[in-house]
Amino acid sequence: MKANVTYWLDRTAELYPNKTAFADAKKSVTFDQMRKQALGIATELTRRNLFKKPVAVFLEKGVDVLVSFMGAAYSVNFYSPIDVDMPASRVNKILEVLEPEVVITTGELQGVFAEYDYNGEFLLFEDVTTSGEIDEAAVELARRKGIDTDLLYVLFTSGSTGIPKGVTINHRAVIDYTDWVTETFQITEEDSFGNQAPFYFDNSILDIYSTIKTGATCYIIPKELFSQPVPLLEYLKDHRINTIFWVPSALIVVAKLRAFKNVDLTDTLKRVLFCGEVMPNKQLNAWRKALPDALYANLYGPTEITDACTYYIVDREFADDEPLPIGIPMANTDILVLNDKNELVTGDEVGELCVRGTSLSMGYYKNPEKTKEAFVQNPLNNAVPELIYRTGDLVKYNEYGEIIYLARKDFQIKHMGHRIELGEIETAVSAIEEITLCCCLYDTKRQKIVLFCDADLSKEYIHEKISKLVPEYMFPNRIVYMETMPINANGKIDRVKLKELL
Repeated sequence: MKANVTYWLDRTAELYPNKTAFADAKKSVTFDQMRKQALGIATELTRRNLFKKPVAVFLEKGVDVLVSFMGAAYSVNFYSPIDVDMPASRVNKILEVLEPEVVITTGELQGVFAEYDYNGEFLLFEDVTTSGEIDEAAVELARRKGIDTDLLYVLFTSGSTGIPKGVTINHRAVIDYTDWVTETFQITEEDSFGNQAPFYFDNSILDIYSTIKTGATCYIIPKELFSQPVPLLEYLKDHRINTIFWVPSALIVVAKLRAFKNVDLTDTLKRVLFCGEVMPNKQLNAWRKALPDALYANLYGPTEITDACTYYIVDREFADDEPLPIGIPMANTDILVLNDKNELVTGDEVGELCVRGTSLSMGYYKNPEKTKEAFVQNPLNNAVPELIYRTGDLVKYNEYGEIIYLARKDFQIKHMGHRIELGEIETAVSAIEEITLCCCLYDTKRQKIVLFCDADLSKEYIHEKISKLVPEYMFPNRIVYMETMPINANGKIDRVKLKELL
């Protein structure tokens, strides 16, 4: 058993040395080049006596970021990406929590970083990857001291108090998850990924490590193409990309503008995987109609459980107004759906989805209070210590034994004496032909359900369309037309910005 993800890179560099591993708009790197450059970084980190320390990576999104990740991993340090477009206030908050020992960046970007509250060391990417100085023996000595529960990365998510939470994930969790992905979807060296997710977003883990493990190729798609559906699909066709793992919002835009009519991907795209938010069946049906032979899979899971913990491979037809299941647990992952009494739900009872298994985060970095709130003793096990993660997501089982996502626990509201899941309203509204993106929020001050949508429709029209799907007390009280729905950096609907409009 290997305890470090970099052993995969050793193998692929040996088997496919000259094959392109990753490519962005400016450059590409082969597996052999990636390994040597990563070892150059690892050599310098080891020379500085850094071991199991936080390494911040501050680079433009591209292959150099991924080389830096592997450099940190080889030396048994753990990486944390900081986006170059991130607001300074957030960067400073992350730096305050992380306290990185070193920042990997370029000479050009080092000047930008000088604006932040950081007085530590820098490692310039171009210096260590072009010098050719590699001490493989020293790096291997460090790697052998590492174990599979050592941290691989820390990704920062938004905290309710305004302080970002650093989700810690170890090597074992990523190895476990990547083994599942590559086996379930039969990923090989002949496959090619089209990456959408930012590298500070956990959806990118599937693209990165499936590529490194199998010898596949991953193309980092330019961000601007996701607002240009036809050029986006042309990019997939030109690069022979057969596997994508995108947030639903990216898929929805393609379906909305009917880009399939301009670009034929029937002989190109084999797998369409998605995760991160609810995928409306209306837009999924448009994809399935255009590409009926592709495999479609809905993955679900928060950052705290290494990207995903349940999945559903779409195997039957769905009406536009039906919810898509999040499916069944991944291998080596156990899902507990618990009611308010911490008992397993029965029948169609609603409960909170909780997770146990290897995939669990080790907690929030330097935040024991938040860690204790979310990672708790399994209430069904009073024999030995065993942590579960409480996701805060409300779900139930359908007649097939599949899990159906309903809403966030904090999206459940009490309105006119009724308990209401805002996600159920969103599912109903998403089925309306004219609407592509929508979001429901509750205005607690005025006690009104507010629907934001990207179609200028009357309240009466929307009520009529959803009247057979939800009861009258769930009808939105206020409709807000958004010509352009705000999307956050991860590609999801930006609920924080919408709340400001209440």
